[in-house]
Amino acid sequence: MSTETDILTGVLDEWKSAVDAHDPKRVATYFTEDAIFQGLHPYSVGPDSVAEYYDSQPIGMTADYEIVQTRRLADDLVLGYLSVEFGFTDRPALTVNLSVIARRVGETWLIGHYQVSRL
Repeated sequence: MSTETDILTGVLDEWKSAVDAHDPKRVATYFTEDAIFQGLHPYSVGPDSVAEYYDSQPIGMTADYEIVQTRRLADDLVLGYLSVEFGFTDRPALTVNLSVIARRVGETWLIGHYQVSRL
């Protein structure tokens, strides 16, 4: 069985790659069909809304993350608490706290819950 950090790193490295490439449709593929998504706009549900959110982000935005804490909630659920720095080409970076819940869907781990906080 993979460790919680391995599981989160697997899905979050893919998320980061798609964010850095400004590929909102690919970002959305790392979320479950019923994912609750809370960026810095009002919350939404599902991959289409995730793609819409990331499509609205500026070209050149990047994401660098550090996993701060993990918890195994169940065999198929992993909670992660992260620090994420979103970098921009035309303004200072923005550091946020991010909570995610990764859920195993078949053999794949996807993000089922994503909530950003500026605190």
